[in-house]
Amino acid sequence: MPQINALRGFRFNLGSVGSLSDVVAPPYDVIDQELQGKLYDQHPFNIVRLILNRDEPGDTSETRYERAAQLLRHWHADGILQTEGEPALYVYHQRYEWDGRMHDRHGFICRMRLERFGEGSVYPHEQTYPSAKADRLLLTKACKANLCPVFGIYPSEQNDAQRSLDSLVSGTAGIETDDHLGVQHTLWPITDVGAISEVTAKLSELPMYIADGHHRYETACDYRDFLIAQQGPLPAEHPANFILIACFSMHDPGLLVLPTHRLFTGLPDWTTEEIIAKLGDYFLCEEVEHGPEAAEAVWQRMQFDDDQALLALYVKPTQTWLLCQGTESVLTRMRELEPDHSDEWRSLGVSILHRLVINDLLKCQDHPKPIYLHSTSELSQHLVADATSTTPKISLAALVKPATVSHVESISLFGERMPAKSTYFYPKLLSGLVINPLRNV
Repeated sequence: MPQINALRGFRFNLGSVGSLSDVVAPPYDVIDQELQGKLYDQHPFNIVRLILNRDEPGDTSETRYERAAQLLRHWHADGILQTEGEPALYVYHQRYEWDGRMHDRHGFICRMRLERFGEGSVYPHEQTYPSAKADRLLLTKACKANLCPVFGIYPSEQNDAQRSLDSLVSGTAGIETDDHLGVQHTLWPITDVGAISEVTAKLSELPMYIADGHHRYETACDYRDFLIAQQGPLPAEHPANFILIACFSMHDPGLLVLPTHRLFTGLPDWTTEEIIAKLGDYFLCEEVEHGPEAAEAVWQRMQFDDDQALLALYVKPTQTWLLCQGTESVLTRMRELEPDHSDEWRSLGVSILHRLVINDLLKCQDHPKPIYLHSTSELSQHLVADATSTTPKISLAALVKPATVSHVESISLFGERMPAKSTYFYPKLLSGLVINPLRNV
C-alpha cells in the first residue's frame, strides 16, 4: 500500500454548529438539485456549500468555486471548522439497514501518498470522464483542500489493522451522526503515535483499490502536478502529495456492492418475440413475469445466482419480463468483440449487457445514456410513471448483476477498467466528517 499518514484534519466545531447531522452531506456526485436545496436550507454551514456550491445570478464560470473557497476560509477563521490538535487517524464505522437486516462496516480515514494509476500500488477499476475531473480540479485549486474522502479497499482477510483500531475505541463514545438515508456514521479520532505506527506497518505491503472517487483521486494527482509546474518540486511531506481516503478491508462483512440496473430510452419498440430472436443462440430466454411492478419478483429469481451472464429484460410494448440465461456462445462472441480485454472483463454482466446485447445483437451502439437505478422498487416506479405518461420515453429495462469485490481486484490487477456504473458501494461515505487541508496549517 502507498504510505498512509495521520493528519490534522479540519472538523466541525459542534459547539458552533449544533447537530453534526445538519452540516454533513453525501458525496457531491449523488446530490441532485432537490437534495442540494434541502441541504442548503438545513443549515447555513452545511458542507454542500463547499462541495457543490450552487450557481447564483451573475456568476461567471468560476464564481461558485471562489465562493466555496471563501466560505472555507471564513469557517476556519471563525472557528466553525477547527484543526485537530494532533495528527490523527479516524476510526470510521457505518451502521445501515439493507434487505431487512442491519449491517456494520468498519474502516478508518487517513491521508495516503498519491501515486498515478499504473505507476504504483493504487489501482482504479472504473472509467473517468474529463468534465467531472475539470470541475473537481477548479474546486481543489480554489479551496486547497480535499473536502471529501475517496473510498479505498485493500485485501486483508484477517483485517488485523482494523481490529487493532476497533479495540482502541471499544466501549468509548464516538462522534455520531445520521445521513439523509438513515445510515448511522460514527467517528473516533486516534492520536496515539504507537497505535498509528502499528496500523501503518500492518498495511505497508498491501495494494489499494479505489472503490469510489476515481475522479477525485485523479484530480488530486492533477492538482499536485499543477503546483509542481508553478512552484517546482514539492517537499516530500507537502500536503498536496497526499489525498484524504477512507480505507476498508475487502473482507469486511459490511462491505456491500449493489447492482446498477438500467432504463434505456431511444431504442425501437421491439416485441418480446423480436427480442428473443435477436438474442438468438446466445441466450436462453424465458417469459417469467408481466407488468412493470414485477421487477422485484424477477430480481428475486436471479440475485443469488453467481452467473454474471444472467440478465433480465423488460420489453416495454408487451410489458413482459424476460429472464435471459447466457450460453457458452456468450464468452466466445465477447472474445471476438473485445479481443484486447481479459476474460474477467468480458464475463462481467455489465460488459455483456452493453457490448454484446445492446451494441452487437440489438445494433444500438449510439443509444442515449441510460438511467441508472439501484433498487427494483425505484425502477418499477419509473416504468409505471412512463406507462401513464403522454410522452413515454423508456424503451427497455435491464436488471444486471453487480460486479463483486473479487472482480474489482482481479480486473484492476489486469490494468483494465470496468464499464461505467459496474459497482455501487453502499452506503456512501459522508462529506463533512473530516477535511484534509492541502496547505500547511
